[in-house]
Amino acid sequence: MRIAQCGFLLLAFVAGNAPMGVAQDAQQGRILALENSWNQALQPKDVKAIEALLATEFVDIECDGTMMKKAEYLASIKTPTVRLDHIVNESMQVQFYGWSAVVIGLYWEKGIRNGKPYLHHQRFVDTWINRNGTWLCVASQSTLITH
Repeated sequence: MRIAQCGFLLLAFVAGNAPMGVAQDAQQGRILALENSWNQALQPKDVKAIEALLATEFVDIECDGTMMKKAEYLASIKTPTVRLDHIVNESMQVQFYGWSAVVIGLYWEKGIRNGKPYLHHQRFVDTWINRNGTWLCVASQSTLITH
């Protein structure tokens, strides 16, 4: 009887951790789509769309070392001295850790900052958590790649 109980508990545990099992490909696709929708919302400065992707405790570390909490990050998107013309992700990889996921990738960003054109190539790490079936980013860090 104890063997049957242990087997049932193990089965319940595995079923309760679905993102790591059969549904992992679907979850990976969802997270990658969220990453891309974040970029699509940055260009028109759609703060409301970006806010929906971020957890309350979100922290962002920019390539210059600046650290911002969620409210500061959202305010920075509205900056009138920055115009984002193009942003695209590449080479993204997702690694799951239970109900958390880490995305590592690269992106290109082109625009105008303080009246001067810029082109940045950056590596990023975003950490996502699954909260009640919704993936939310809790931390983002980017590093400028110099060529």
